[in-house]
Amino acid sequence: MKVDNKRALRRRTLGMLVAGIVAGSLPGSARAQGRPVLRIGLQKYGTLTLLKGRGTLERRLAARGIDVKWTEFPAGPVLLEGLNVGSIDFGTVGEAPPIFAQAAGADLVYVGNEPPSPTSEAIVVPKNSALRGVADLKGKKVALNKGSNVHYLLLKALEKAGLAYRDIEAVFLPPADARAAFERGSVDAWAIWDPFLAAAEKQLGARVLADGRGIVSNHQFYLASRSYAQKNPEIVSIVIDELAAVDEWGKRNQKEVAAILAQQTGLDTSVVELAAARYAYGVKPVSHEVIREQQKVADAFAALKLIPKPIAVKDALLAQQL
Repeated sequence: MKVDNKRALRRRTLGMLVAGIVAGSLPGSARAQGRPVLRIGLQKYGTLTLLKGRGTLERRLAARGIDVKWTEFPAGPVLLEGLNVGSIDFGTVGEAPPIFAQAAGADLVYVGNEPPSPTSEAIVVPKNSALRGVADLKGKKVALNKGSNVHYLLLKALEKAGLAYRDIEAVFLPPADARAAFERGSVDAWAIWDPFLAAAEKQLGARVLADGRGIVSNHQFYLASRSYAQKNPEIVSIVIDELAAVDEWGKRNQKEVAAILAQQTGLDTSVVELAAARYAYGVKPVSHEVIREQQKVADAFAALKLIPKPIAVKDALLAQQL
C-alpha cells in the first residue's frame, strides 16, 4: 500500500509540474481572451514542428475563431503526461509512449500516424568504441529515454542479436542528459531518435550499431485526449488534414523543410537535413493493421513487466474507428 501511495504521489506531482510548465508557457492574454484554444504538444522535430513553422493551421482555425497554442516537450512520455493531466489536447509521439500512457490509465485516443520510419532511430556508440554489433552490448550500459520509441527498438534489436533485455544495463535518461553521459563515456551506447540521432552523428561522429531496419516500423502517432476528440471531431479532422498537406509539401521541398526545421529547432542545417532525409511523410488515419503492430509493442512490454498490466490497444480508439 505504501508503494502504491508513493507511485500515486509521484504521478500527481509530475502531473502538477507538467500542468504548471504548460500553463506558465501561455501568455496571460491568451488564457483570458475567451476564444477557444487548441493546445498542441510537439517535440523538437517532425511534421507538427513543420506545421508550426508554416503557420497554416493557425490561419485555417482563425476563420473559426480558434487560437492555437504550441508547447514543446523533450520526449513523448512527458508529452503524454501533459495530455493526460489536461494541459494539452493533441500531440505526437513514437510507438512506445502511448503504450506506457494507456497502461497507466491515460484516456487518450489514436487519431493518425505517419508511415514507418525505421532509419529515424538507432543504437549508437562513440566513434572509437570497440563495440561492433548489438551482440557486443552484453553487460554494457545503454542510455535511453524510458517509455520512448527507442525502448522498443532496443528490446527487439537485443532479441534479434540473441540477447535478453536483462543482458544489458538500461540507463534511463532524457535526450539532453543522455547525450552528456554519452559524450563523457558514462554509458557505452545510446538508443536515440532524430534529430538527436543526426546531431550525434554529425557533431560527435557517433557510429550506428543498428537502426530500425528489419527490426521495428517506428511509426509516429498523433493522439488526442478522448474528451477533446469526442467533443471536437471537426477540429481534429482539420489538424490531420493540415498535417497531410504539409507532408505532401514536404516531400517536394526538402531544402525548405530543412530551413524551417532548423529555424524552429535551433539545430544546424546539416543536422536537420540528415534527419529530414530519413523522415517518412504521409499521415493517414490509424488502420487496424497499425493497431495490431502496436499491440505487439504492448505485449512485449507487458511480458517484461515494463508496464504494470497488459492492455488492449484498440481500447484507445474512438467507437467509429473500431
